[in-house]
Amino acid sequence: MAQIFVSIAAILGGLSVAGGAFAAHALREKISARSLEIFDTGARYQMYHALALLLVAILISRTATPPFTLVASGWMFIVGVALFSGSLYILSLTGIKSLGAIAPLGGLTLMLGWATLAIAAASLKF
Repeated sequence: MAQIFVSIAAILGGLSVAGGAFAAHALREKISARSLEIFDTGARYQMYHALALLLVAILISRTATPPFTLVASGWMFIVGVALFSGSLYILSLTGIKSLGAIAPLGGLTLMLGWATLAIAAASLKF
């Protein structure tokens, strides 16, 4: 599981950098300042959670039998990024306002990922 999470974290991190560069250079003249801000928020939170996923992978690799909550937190970070950042990217590029309703579900999933990581930490030996 650690290897899968490291791979996904690397992909999410790389795509976050690419998305930020794309927004700064290719989108600046094509979308509104507000849409650019929304896109940037998606890229920023994607990077934060790519790093969080990397931490989860490291913790899993250092634990003989990782607790379910640790693995669950990694999957919640992945799903949360897809829902939160993905909906913000699409919203900023298309202007479809109904997509704004998906972002809070992604945010909730990210918060649950942090909560399950905290629960997992209570059972880990450091």
